[in-house]
Amino acid sequence: MNTFTIFLILIILVSFLLVVVVMVQNPKGGGLSSSFGGGGTQQLGGVKKTTDFLDKSTWALATLLLALILASNFAIPGAGGVEDSKIINGSDTTTTAPATTPVDDAADNIATPGDSL
Repeated sequence: MNTFTIFLILIILVSFLLVVVVMVQNPKGGGLSSSFGGGGTQQLGGVKKTTDFLDKSTWALATLLLALILASNFAIPGAGGVEDSKIINGSDTTTTAPATTPVDDAADNIATPGDSL
């Protein structure tokens, strides 16, 4: 597995987790966040307020996703090298002649008043 594939798998995993965390939240305070402890009075894994945990995890996952996307730019195959122009280096010696159009002799075929048809 190359580095870009690893970044791609991590990006997909973090994206999926971010979708799950956002879908668990309810903007009106109902939903799963209030059902875990009746509005934050009980503890869930050491966290008193589930909404604070979900907010912080949303921001952390979004930041991680952005960092992974930016870091994956350096792992794209073939994107790190600088390619010089072949013409500037002089290695491209094949030149093509410009295409020429055949000369139209229509001007020579103009009938004059004394010509027979």
